[in-house]
Amino acid sequence: MAFGGAWTGMAQALPELTLVAPDMPSHGRSADWDEISSFGETAFQATLAAMDETPMDVIGHSFGAMIALRLAVEAPERLRSLAVIEPVFFAVAKADAPELLSDHAIKAKPFSDAMDARDLETAARTFNRMWSDGGPPWDTLPERTRAAMTRAIHVVPDTHEMLFDDTLGLLEPGALDACTIPTLVVRGGASHPVMTATNDGLVARMPNATSAVISGAGHMAPITHPLDVAKAMGPLLALS
Repeated sequence: MAFGGAWTGMAQALPELTLVAPDMPSHGRSADWDEISSFGETAFQATLAAMDETPMDVIGHSFGAMIALRLAVEAPERLRSLAVIEPVFFAVAKADAPELLSDHAIKAKPFSDAMDARDLETAARTFNRMWSDGGPPWDTLPERTRAAMTRAIHVVPDTHEMLFDDTLGLLEPGALDACTIPTLVVRGGASHPVMTATNDGLVARMPNATSAVISGAGHMAPITHPLDVAKAMGPLLALS
């Protein structure tokens, strides 16, 4: 529900890097998603088009981290290193800790109900409540911020099968388990238990992956704790 500018803190914490942060469809300055094409495919192709031909250090957060994982499997020659922060690849937790996924589904029901009713503002509010790590109440957010989240919220249901059912086949033999790109998997120390299971499952499956936990942070760690996240990435970026 953010835009490229959300990486400003990370950019300031990593001044030696040049960051390219494309806006996903229905986010920031990008055009709205058409609700016909696959949102995940559109975001993937747009990200691939924004990359240099030479290998890059790829950093992804949340759904962007899911796109980054797909890049690592389908275009490994374009990546020099990979850092994923709380990738919402719930198929991992579904395989390893299904009870946590059931709990997540209960917590997400108000969002699902609002989307079924096409009440986009309520859907954005409940989604923000779930993932904003106890941030400011919805009514205190600037109107522009609320409008941006409401504009973007319609993309979420289209990603469900990719995230929960692994329709990309990333958990199949020869995919992530064959990824040798130097990888860091990051989560917040105060994040959702389902994210802990997801991150741990990825580290267990990827042969060149290590993990980092950002103390006191939740899902929005790169925004709330950019210095800590940048510090955790230091060794990975030095290797690359």
